[in-house]
Amino acid sequence: MTRKLLTAEGYDALKDELTYLLRTYRPAITEIVSWAASLGDRSENADYQYNKRKLREIDRRLRYLTKLFEVAEKIEYNPAQAGKVYFGAWCTLENDEGQTLRFRIVGDEEVYVQQDYISLKSPMAKACLGKVVDDDVVVQTPSGEVDWYIVDIEYQTQNQYDSQAGLKALSERYTS
Repeated sequence: MTRKLLTAEGYDALKDELTYLLRTYRPAITEIVSWAASLGDRSENADYQYNKRKLREIDRRLRYLTKLFEVAEKIEYNPAQAGKVYFGAWCTLENDEGQTLRFRIVGDEEVYVQQDYISLKSPMAKACLGKVVDDDVVVQTPSGEVDWYIVDIEYQTQNQYDSQAGLKALSERYTS
């Protein structure tokens, strides 16, 4: 398996998810399954069947995250990156019509975290890598080439991941 690149924030968020699932959520669901199993007939016990399925989903996610961390590489900001587009950069682009586009280049595992994240493997990210402000970015699309100009490049110089807010969001996501 190839290495998986993660921003510092993404790495910490996924690590917190793994810990939450393993130490908090899975034990709670296991307790519910045990209680439901003690009631007797499991074939018609909705609590048992539902929570057993939920337990399988948790185990599947735990296996995925465990395997991910075997090959994950946490990429932190380096001052040498300043002024150029690299992994973890927030890029603001503008085209000739005045439309602007802002996104962050992240690894495949983080793309679904926020709407304005794009994969390092995407055509737009590949076209932007190594560029500086005012450089022309040409992206090949199904309708032809599209020209963009880099207006701004930003990096998060410190890890801005809030562990408490992340755990609250995890709790809400898994209990809803």
